[in-house]
Amino acid sequence: MDLLKRENFASGAPFEDKAGYSRAVKVGNMVFVGGTTTTNSQGEVEAPGDAYLQTKIILQKIEAVLKRAGAKMSHVVRVRFYVTDISRGQDYIRAYSEWFKNIRPVITMAEVRALARPDHLVEIEVDAVMGSYLTSRLT
Repeated sequence: MDLLKRENFASGAPFEDKAGYSRAVKVGNMVFVGGTTTTNSQGEVEAPGDAYLQTKIILQKIEAVLKRAGAKMSHVVRVRFYVTDISRGQDYIRAYSEWFKNIRPVITMAEVRALARPDHLVEIEVDAVMGSYLTSRLT
């Protein structure tokens, strides 16, 4: 069995080394981006109370790490949302659609009791397959 090359990508958050996790892991032509929030490098939660803006900031962070791994948002095949208030679903989806309306990955949105910080409204993770492209939409 041939082994696939694995690369870990850090975001620079101090907790990554302490806990032992990566922002993203690339194996072969697949990139897995772990749960991403709006906590910035100073440890502050950006856009508290704004579900749309938090989603947009997170997707920008995901796009940046995918680029570092050699992937693009158009390679994303799965998106998972963890939200603290599902009634704000339209705000999350409005931001999501700015990236994915035409790409159409599979999506899951689940309401959870809480995230790592009280001001986090949403956490997102994605899976991407580099080199994939949309050939047709079957109904």
